[in-house]
Amino acid sequence: MSYRVFNLDELAEYLHVKKSDLEGLVRRKEIPFDQQGGRVVFRQADVDSWASRRILGFSGRDLADYHQTSSAKAHDLSAKHAIIPELVKASYIDPALKAKTKASVIRAMVKLADQTELLNYPDDLLTAIQQREQMCSTALAGGIALLHAKNHEPYLSEDTFIVLGRAVQPVPFGSPDGRTTDIFFLLCTQDDRIHLHLLARLCMMCYHTNLLMDLREAHEAQEMLNVLLAAEEEIIRELRIPG
Repeated sequence: MSYRVFNLDELAEYLHVKKSDLEGLVRRKEIPFDQQGGRVVFRQADVDSWASRRILGFSGRDLADYHQTSSAKAHDLSAKHAIIPELVKASYIDPALKAKTKASVIRAMVKLADQTELLNYPDDLLTAIQQREQMCSTALAGGIALLHAKNHEPYLSEDTFIVLGRAVQPVPFGSPDGRTTDIFFLLCTQDDRIHLHLLARLCMMCYHTNLLMDLREAHEAQEMLNVLLAAEEEIIRELRIPG
């Protein structure tokens, strides 16, 4: 559990947003906060859950703007910079996930994460993902879901990584468009900033490239990995600053 408490300035830096925008969220009571001695404070665990739901709800210009801002502050935007090669291997991808229900998909994705040999406590991760799904589904329109824990605990894994599963049979997973889901990412992150940025980057890749179509047409894990790498490179090219 994350116990850190932020003030307005600290949270604006943490979330890569303007302080004035954050103050507006507080006035409208659109973000969880507390009052301590007459000042506004934010608990990290509450903010992380809120922020991940907010990013998953972004689309179009809002998503692109957040991704640009978080990239500029958290990562190098040079031509060679990419996140996916550091976090995903072909062995982290299952192109034929046989699960047929939401519960069995979650179990299968945690099992896949355990096979990376980076996961320390698979049972704890399973519980944390189930708790996150009880809050609201991580399924998005277009047949994808970005599974992640309710809170991001460094003890769960040796490092940050992503696993990817493609279901043989699309599964009802609570997508906002009411359709089934067949592409599942599981993000296991140790750092909350990286987690939020990864959510934004994967959403950009899914909705601003041909990633989803190409993943569905790929025949094997290595081909799916190549598709991921190409989609990220396409997004990075759009982010580069001329000169």
